[in-house]
Amino acid sequence: MTRAKRAAAELETCGPEGAGAIPGQIVWTLKRKPTINDVARLAQVSKKTVSRVINQSPFVKNETRDRIQSVIDQIGYVPDPQARGLASQRSLLIGLIYDNPSSHYIVNIQYGVLGACRRMGYELVVHPCDKTSPTFFAEVRQLVERQKLDGVILLPPLSENNELAALLTELECPFIRVVAVPLDTPRNTVVYHDCQAAEEVAHHLVELGHRRIGFISGSPTYRSAHERTRGFIGGLERHGVMLPPELIVQGEYTFETGEACADILLNLPDPPTAIFASNDEMAAGVYKAAYRRGMQIPEDIGVVGFDDSPLATRLWPALTTVRSPSQDTGRMAAEKLIGRVLQDDLGPVEPTSVIPRLVLRESVIPPRR
Repeated sequence: MTRAKRAAAELETCGPEGAGAIPGQIVWTLKRKPTINDVARLAQVSKKTVSRVINQSPFVKNETRDRIQSVIDQIGYVPDPQARGLASQRSLLIGLIYDNPSSHYIVNIQYGVLGACRRMGYELVVHPCDKTSPTFFAEVRQLVERQKLDGVILLPPLSENNELAALLTELECPFIRVVAVPLDTPRNTVVYHDCQAAEEVAHHLVELGHRRIGFISGSPTYRSAHERTRGFIGGLERHGVMLPPELIVQGEYTFETGEACADILLNLPDPPTAIFASNDEMAAGVYKAAYRRGMQIPEDIGVVGFDDSPLATRLWPALTTVRSPSQDTGRMAAEKLIGRVLQDDLGPVEPTSVIPRLVLRESVIPPRR
């Protein structure tokens, strides 16, 4: 028996069944485990076209994509990740490399990346590291080469390291940098506009009537800290409100530094009526410092944070904060990276931006004084 006849003998056709069936539609069933060749034959396309649909390539007509997907659904074809990797000479692995103290931020980014990976047939390798370690660059090189990563997502502050980007370029490893400013070509970046969001905080506080406002900045090793500072001070100045040096205290994006910085601000002879902390962890530290003094939020001191982490709604009163869509950021970074890999890095890639927004809750009201 020829190969064609054997293949035909393994297939059965039957008419449409059930209320949702389409009149005239052919329903295929298979007597054995289906293969990509079966999908190609039944959909009357090439094996390469089926592969493109499986890998979610945009270079397939919608009509063809629907026909192929219909066959895949009917015969129950499930792509073999190992076979896909061997056929394409890809590992189907991407890396997420970070050195960041905010656990909420990292977890949300990971959720977004994992969601995209599952949809696009990839797995994630998570690699926390210490950017100050003398072996840092050697560790990244080892990770990329041993795992044969198809690409890497870099989170701040590592994403701001041009030497690291140069290393990945040398290794011919595609990468996406999640950054606060466009440090690279649009192909290599997802940009979040913290400056614009911090301006919105300034506008909101001034609109409520606050004029003496404390500001807890983030770590100067993060570009995001500079952008949030620039946006907040610039936003106040546009309303004619100046921020004197004694009302600016530098934190490190941690709960402990938020509390310590709030102590400095609240101990001033003329303390602020509101405090803007550059992330929610530090804002929570402000809550503790205020309550230790018997101060009520928001009656005695208003508080605004940044990130809209789960912590923001667990504090009481709930924290007014900037929603930085970390999960969406992770998803977009992964989709952009995997899309580049599957298309062999050809063609232009449009700029990808994330716009944080202010979320109003109960932690700040017009000042009493």
